[in-house]
Amino acid sequence: MSHANTDALLRITEIFYSLQGETSRVGLPTVFIRLTGCPLRCTYCDTAYAFTGGQNMSLANILQRVAEYAPHYVTVTGGEPLAQKNCLPLLSALCDAGYEVSLETGGALDISEVDARVMRVVDIKTPASGEVAKNRWENLALLTQHDEIKFVLCDENDYQWTKQILQQHHLTEKCTVLFSPAHGALNATQLADWILRDRLPVRLQVQLHKLLWENRPGH
Repeated sequence: MSHANTDALLRITEIFYSLQGETSRVGLPTVFIRLTGCPLRCTYCDTAYAFTGGQNMSLANILQRVAEYAPHYVTVTGGEPLAQKNCLPLLSALCDAGYEVSLETGGALDISEVDARVMRVVDIKTPASGEVAKNRWENLALLTQHDEIKFVLCDENDYQWTKQILQQHHLTEKCTVLFSPAHGALNATQLADWILRDRLPVRLQVQLHKLLWENRPGH
């Protein structure tokens, strides 16, 4: 049980209720808390609107907003949520409130202090992302079966690179691994064919929220 300072401030881009579009919880009604700011600039980023702006909200106000939806699942995302130090007490407070909590992180920052009750979804950056040098490989040793790893793939070179990373770090033995085609860059059917051809024990995911609502903020 944490004793978070409910006056602690976080910079928030949006809080909204939608269907989870990714991970193994895809399709489940979820409250999303999108934190502002990110140290990365991936070529395919679809949330650049969260780089700046937003509004300061206290932890108490955030919890109040979340409770209005009476959700079972809550996802903390960004931007890069771990770039704000008060993300950690927010995650713990959400767990204390009884929610099933997941964190979507770009994998460039340390995940070791994240509350153990949180499902950590770590996005490992591929060469075509432009940010492969920022990957914090030490995070991989911290992952458990409770967590998930995501790769956003832009082309065949990304796919071949990712296959090597899977083998080198035995990732499919650590937790669920997700392969997602970069929207508008890689055809999902092509990626599916590669996965089947190579007998990879990974999960193909397409972004459900984009199929339903294209790329509108608030979804």
